[in-house]
Amino acid sequence: MSDSSPLPPVRLRPEAELARAALSTPLLSRAARLARWAGPATRVDAGGGLVEEQLPAAAELLGLSGDDAAAHASEAWRVAVDAGLVAVTDEEAGTVAAGEELALLTAGSPHDVLTVWLSALETVVADASVPDLDGLLDAMDEGGEIDFASLDWDPEAEAEFLDGVLGTLYALTVSEGGAGDAPVPLPALAASVIVPGDMGEPTNDVLEQVSDAMMRLDDQFRMLEPVGLVEYQPVDEALMADADEEPAAPVDDTDVSRYGMVRLTALGAYGLRARLLEAGFEAPAVGELADKGADALLDGTSRFGQSAARAETEQWLTRREPLASARELLAAARGADTGAPLRRLRCQQALSLVGAEAEPALRDVLDDPELGGLARVWLSEHGASDVPAPSQDLVFWLTVDTLAAQLQAEGNSEELQALVEGLAEQHSGFFAAAWRVDHPATADVLEAMGRLHPDKKVAKEARKAAFKARSQHGG
Repeated sequence: MSDSSPLPPVRLRPEAELARAALSTPLLSRAARLARWAGPATRVDAGGGLVEEQLPAAAELLGLSGDDAAAHASEAWRVAVDAGLVAVTDEEAGTVAAGEELALLTAGSPHDVLTVWLSALETVVADASVPDLDGLLDAMDEGGEIDFASLDWDPEAEAEFLDGVLGTLYALTVSEGGAGDAPVPLPALAASVIVPGDMGEPTNDVLEQVSDAMMRLDDQFRMLEPVGLVEYQPVDEALMADADEEPAAPVDDTDVSRYGMVRLTALGAYGLRARLLEAGFEAPAVGELADKGADALLDGTSRFGQSAARAETEQWLTRREPLASARELLAAARGADTGAPLRRLRCQQALSLVGAEAEPALRDVLDDPELGGLARVWLSEHGASDVPAPSQDLVFWLTVDTLAAQLQAEGNSEELQALVEGLAEQHSGFFAAAWRVDHPATADVLEAMGRLHPDKKVAKEARKAAFKARSQHGG
């Protein structure tokens, strides 16, 4: 995530559902159990961690066994302290008591629970950016300071790398046409943050960096799964049988799942959005515009994909009467600024969700130069009678307005190219008339048609028409 441009809107699950998911995550449930277990006899070290002698009892309480039992118990305790479930009452004596946040897990609101979970998430994400503890101890000097240079580890760069990967996973999950609920192959995720966008065939050096990133991410996602951020299928151990070699990139799709698959959970989407907002990114959620005016709705959804815009609009409409909402939408759709065509397209799409009760509002704007075209379309589609035929000028104006909106919404998409080809084919004299259309976007639309049309002769006609339009409007 390299800039603060708006991300696609996420469809969040209800907070009550997310809170239940948070409470059932292994890490938070373990932290809560340890917080309830802690008492006057519990002792912590100077950093607030459980003293080593008490780790076996903590692991037993949590039902943990094996070589990693003490480490998992220690992690759960650290989460309990960081999330406020446990409070260190006397640092010198190393005594603890139940923290203020512990009661929130049973008596608080869903939002309270999620706030505690977000604290736990921050602890785990921070831990996931740190190399193994043995490496840290080996790099510690006599004064107890860590020599980062000897570790070949830059804490800030490592945190940025993980944040970038998580931001990319979030964007892939919430984007229309992206991963959605499907898992993302670890090699593809690693490549997305390592391989430059303008690089054709990756070099061996870049492929080695991707392989190294995969191994780091494998460790990190194993740590992030217990807090409920992701569901993760780790890299197949057989691929790492030779400890001196990192696995090569998969050769085809049939074995890609062996190289790790990661899926962002609904709770994870909530958590990453909160982190992105905290970092200053614009990360909208569907439903945020439901209580705002039509101007905010049309401007906001102009940056959304088709299905997200529809979902947002449906929520907005459910809170309003059909006729009043139609009038408000039409008023907000007016304008000659560059964003106006897309506002009118979103208005037209919103009005398609409103029933026949909206008819009076559409009839009121039949003579409006900016809204008369879309009003005729709506009335005709709803089977209204006595709909006046549009003038030739209005037809061309509406065509330019629609193309300008599509251009703003989709850029040079295949759908827009097909629309351009169809227009030029159906109207042999289209360009001869189109350059005269009194619309702020006429020249830009004609230039785009020149870029998009595959027929060189037609494209040249479009460019000539664009030149005439610019000359007519003084630039």
